Order: sequence, then C-alpha cells, then structure tokens
Amino acid sequence: MDMEVVTARGLVLLGCGQMGSAMLAGWLKQGLPATSVWVIDPRPSDWLVATGVQINQALPQSPAIVLIAVKPQMMAEALPTLQGMGNGATLFLSVAAGTKISHYEQVLGADTPIVRAMPNTPAAIGRGITAITGNAQATAEHLALAEALLSAVGQVVRLEGEHQMDAVTAVSGSGPAYVFLLIETLAAAGEAEGLPAPLALQLARATVAGAGALAEASEESPTRLRINVTSPAGTTAAALAVLMDEQAGFAPLLKKAVKAAADRGRELGK
Repeated sequence: MDMEVVTARGLVLLGCGQMGSAMLAGWLKQGLPATSVWVIDPRPSDWLVATGVQINQALPQSPAIVLIAVKPQMMAEALPTLQGMGNGATLFLSVAAGTKISHYEQVLGADTPIVRAMPNTPAAIGRGITAITGNAQATAEHLALAEALLSAVGQVVRLEGEHQMDAVTAVSGSGPAYVFLLIETLAAAGEAEGLPAPLALQLARATVAGAGALAEASEESPTRLRINVTSPAGTTAAALAVLMDEQAGFAPLLKKAVKAAADRGRELGK
C-alpha cells in the first residue's frame, strides 16, 4: 500500500485543527491531489476551504486511510459515524492524544487495522517528531504507509508497543511546552539582570533554537557539547553548578515533571 493507493481510494481526515492542517499542508505539497481528500470538520478554516479538498461531503465507502485528528472530547460523537469503515481494508491512523487502540477496536471492530501516533506541535513547520505503534491487524504495509504520511511533518519513530506511549507523550508530545517555558524564564532572568525585555527575549529564543539545531546536527553528544561550552571556573560553570545541583537542579526537576506528565497520561487512558 503506497501513496498511489491513497490517491486512488482517498484519505478521510476526521478533524482538521492545527495538527490536521499541518499534515494536510505537507501532503498537498508532496503532490496528493486535493480531490483525493475528504475532511469532516464542523468549523473548517478559511485555509482549509481554499485548498479545494472535499469538506463535509459524502465519504468514499472504503478509503485507504482515515486520519483521526479530533480533540478527545469530540471523539465520542465523531468516531461512531465511521463504524461502517471498520473491520475492512481502511487503515485508521490516530493522532488524538490519550485515546487507546482498544477504544478504537471497541467502536470500529476488533479486525480494524489501527495505528496510534503521537506527534508534536513543531509539525506545524515540518520539524515534528512522531512516535507510532499498531495493533495486531496493522501490517508492515500499514505501518509503512503511516510512516510515509507522518514524515510529511517531520521525523517518525516506531515503538515496541503502546505501553511506551505515555512516556513518549511526556517527553516529545508535551516537551515543546517545557522548551517554551525555558525560553520564557531565560528571557525573564536576562531582564532581571538589566537587559531590555525585547532584547532578552530575542537572545533567549535564538539561543534555545540555535542550541537545539546544533544538538541535532552535531555528531557529538549533548553532554560533550555542554562540556565544550564550559570553561573551568568560568561563567557557564558557575551557572551549571546551580542547574546541576543533585537535589534542586534541572535534572531532578525535569525527571519529576516528565513523570507527572506520564502518570497523567496513564490516568487519562483508563
């Protein structure tokens, strides 16, 4: 099953908010015809209308793929409308946070091929990372198709199984918020040291973005890159002595934060 099959049989997008729109933009850019896409969304954006995809129209009977991108609170209402496509040749690919594969199997049928994915918001600029895992009915071809679709918005990794999804959610799904907080607080700290607010924010934003790009591009580990910046008894070393404190530093705090996010994910999944 490849993108030609998607073009021929069609792709249904259930929900087209920020994440759905980012993915759709990537697919259209890669040559997927707008006429092969059906979107179900109660409040389509002006951008979506302008793409030429079919919005809230009668759906094909057996599309190649249904991408579920609705918010969890809309799931109960929206998903049952697609029951007729279950237990068949249609792959259901979910990027909805918190909804387990078992729930989709209950609503759509146990023989439905399902792939669950956890993307993150940098997908909006093609710099996301998405983790995927499938049920027993999801074949190697299904997983390859899901990977091809999701690679339109960034990197894709495969998990051993759904048991790893809460940890992934806590690291990469929620992780952009931790980085945005780092930018906010670094800028505020610079302002407290006497910098004008706009300059402090520009410095913080560019530093975090640049360091992240360097970490991704470099063959050296983040540990090595950190050491490279740190002169003995210098300014960076003074700051790191605070940040690397074993009791109150960055490492124990972030470990606690990621655990809280993962624990919350497990609670929501029950």
